[in-house]
Amino acid sequence: MDDQYALRTRPTAAHPLKGVTLLVVEDSRYASDAIRMLCQRSGARVRRADSLDHARRHLRVYRPTIAIIDMGLPDGDGEELIRDLASAGPAIRGIVAISGDPFASDRAIKAGAHVFLEKPIDSLAAFQAEIIALLPPEMTITGPRIVDTSEVVPDPLALAEDLRHAEAILSVGAPQGAAYAADFLSGIARTTGDHPLLEAAQALAGSAGENAKENSRLRTIIRERLSDVPPI
Repeated sequence: MDDQYALRTRPTAAHPLKGVTLLVVEDSRYASDAIRMLCQRSGARVRRADSLDHARRHLRVYRPTIAIIDMGLPDGDGEELIRDLASAGPAIRGIVAISGDPFASDRAIKAGAHVFLEKPIDSLAAFQAEIIALLPPEMTITGPRIVDTSEVVPDPLALAEDLRHAEAILSVGAPQGAAYAADFLSGIARTTGDHPLLEAAQALAGSAGENAKENSRLRTIIRERLSDVPPI
C-alpha cells in the first residue's frame, strides 16, 4: 500500500513531496505530462489513469495519498469519482479537482473536492503549496526551504498525441464522440492559450457535436496545429 511507502520515505527541502503518491485522473497526455514533471521535481510518485474506469481499477489495488481528478473524462464526469472518493473509506488525504473551465469549481467543491485548480497547472511553487496544505504534519517538513518559482513546459509530442486523438474521434462524425472531443479540445486550448482552437471547440460543443460544418472547421485547425508540432 502507498501509505506504507509514505511512512518509509521522508520529505526534504529539495523534494517536499517525497513520500507522497498522487493518482492523476486526466485524459490529456499534455496536461498529464505537466503534472508528471511537477511531481518529479517535488519528489512525489505519480500514477496516471485516463478514464473513470481506469481510475477505479487503480483504486481497487492501492490508495494514493492525493487524487487529482479532471472534471471531464471520456466515460463520465470527474465529479462522480470525486463524490465516490469523498464518501468512501479509507479516506484519501486530499482530493484535487482540475479543469480548464473555472466555472467547474463550484461543482467540484460541492461533490467533495478539497481544492480546485484551474488548468494550466505549470507553477512548481503553487503546485507544491496546494498539495502540502492537504498533508498532515508528519508528512511535511518544518523550517525554511528554497521555493522553486520555475514553470514546467510539457512535451510538445504529448500535445500532438492529444490533437491526433481528438481528430480521430471527430473524423468518425458521431455526435456524442464529437461533443466529447470538443470539450477535450477546449481544455487543451485553455491550457495552451490557443484562442482560435478554443472558439472552434466551443462552437462545436454548443451544437452538442452535431454541427458538421463546425466539426470540419475544428479538424482543419487541428491539422494546422499538427503541422507546427514535430512528428511522433
